[in-house]
Amino acid sequence: MFQKWFSKKKQEAAAGFLTPISGKVLPLEEVPDPVFAQKMAGDGVAIEPSEGLLVAPVAGKVAFLFPTHHAISLVSDSGLEILIHIGIDTVKLNGEGFKPFVSVGDEVKAGDKLIQFDLAAIVNAGFSPITPILVTNRDRVEEITFTAGAEVKAGTGTVMEVHLKQ
Repeated sequence: MFQKWFSKKKQEAAAGFLTPISGKVLPLEEVPDPVFAQKMAGDGVAIEPSEGLLVAPVAGKVAFLFPTHHAISLVSDSGLEILIHIGIDTVKLNGEGFKPFVSVGDEVKAGDKLIQFDLAAIVNAGFSPITPILVTNRDRVEEITFTAGAEVKAGTGTVMEVHLKQ
């Protein structure tokens, strides 16, 4: 009991995010949109996709699904608010090439399919497919760690660790 009070070692909780999209991991600073690159919408990581499937990075609930299906917001079981935005300016596609598997209010497990998207259609329309994965309630976050440049596969491994404030 007293060890908790007098321990010098800080207890730190971390939330691992399952890789939501196959592709190459990038720091947010490399996203070709200042809102994401300057972390105005949240902190996290980006992935340059190699396949058109988005899966849930955490267990939680679908909080919001944009009408054009290019972006989704989740609230994790630990209370993290997560925004995943497929591509840059893809709202202009008006939902073309995006097929959601979930609706607002649905409970999801890490690895559940969220949205299928036509990667070639995004690129052919002249949009960047780079997909930011953000934690929007940064007040809960101490640090986010990831490996830039790593090639990752959706549904396998951890794309980033979110270290929570205690």
